[in-house]
Amino acid sequence: MLWTIDPTHAAVEFSVKHMGISTVKGAFNSFTATGETNDAGVPTSLSMEIDADSISTNNADRDTHLRSGDFFDVAEYPKLTFVSTKVSGVRGELTITGDLTIRGVTRPVTLTGELSETVTDPWGNTRTSLAVSGKISRKEWGLTWNQALEFGGFMVSDEVKLHVEAEAVAQVEAGEAVGA
Repeated sequence: MLWTIDPTHAAVEFSVKHMGISTVKGAFNSFTATGETNDAGVPTSLSMEIDADSISTNNADRDTHLRSGDFFDVAEYPKLTFVSTKVSGVRGELTITGDLTIRGVTRPVTLTGELSETVTDPWGNTRTSLAVSGKISRKEWGLTWNQALEFGGFMVSDEVKLHVEAEAVAQVEAGEAVGA
């Protein structure tokens, strides 16, 4: 079955340590995604495209800096992409490996999580949701800006935690009934 993300019921979020003492959370607010599941309802492929310019950490100055060449360089690299290369497990315990591209650099990433059972919404659409998390080293994608701190350590940690919650709607093929 083919699926398309419902962006009004989805979130692409990240968190990173700031000065080693607190966690800054952010999100990308504009994205698209598609996926496919097999007859058992287990994902077989996933792909996502994220608008880098849609980054938000609830701080305008920080967001402007994140859009700059020090970080995402959105003028040169307007999209982040993820394309799965392998999906294993069952609905409640999935491992998704794929290629994440940031700033023109593509590297493998592993995400773990779960896919809900399908439901039929009040309008007859078949829906499911996927929740996955993972960690990356931002330096591996060329996101190397940092500032040494007088008391030791750095302004921004290298480790970035990722979390995606995505409700998806089954795509109806020509001649197929809605909700089937």
